[in-house]
Amino acid sequence: MSEHYYSENPTSRVVEKQFSYSIKGKTLNFKSVSGVFAFSNSIDKASELLIKAFSPSGSTVLDVGCGYGAIGLFIKALFPDQKVTLCDINSRAIEYSGINARENHLEVELVKSNLFESLSHTLYDDIVTNPPVAAGKKLNTELIRQSYEFLRAGGSLWMVAFHNKGGSTLKKIMEARYGNAQDVVKSGGIRVYRSIKTT
Repeated sequence: MSEHYYSENPTSRVVEKQFSYSIKGKTLNFKSVSGVFAFSNSIDKASELLIKAFSPSGSTVLDVGCGYGAIGLFIKALFPDQKVTLCDINSRAIEYSGINARENHLEVELVKSNLFESLSHTLYDDIVTNPPVAAGKKLNTELIRQSYEFLRAGGSLWMVAFHNKGGSTLKKIMEARYGNAQDVVKSGGIRVYRSIKTT
């Protein structure tokens, strides 16, 4: 069976790429790693769009499917008063999120978790995710469905995707679960969607 970036314990050979990246005047240093979502020498365009679009609803943020930590760590750097938690099912993702947090002197919480399984029903003001579209509709439907239970009233789910490659379906699922979903920003076929928990 071939491995995916959402495998729990990758066994592929560890290959690293080091790079620096700047967003909104903040520059962070990263190591991306094989077997983890967006193994590259730059931040992927969808994650960058989400980082640029994000504005806090409160004081706590959860990054679901954090990969090597790009979204959660940039949010912490841009909004240092936020308490940021990064979670991923992939043990290598959690390891490298920790490496990147330490490299950039950013204090975040790291949790190895299959979606929200290990999060003990903590409530957050914002949940952000660049979802694993390749993992299929069932998993992403579950991500959206469960996210509602982990948000405070007035909190937001932020999701980024290519609109014509599964994103439009995700937006409909968000709308069905939350009763609302808006396009926060559109760029190059990518959209950032936001749903607000109104009750």
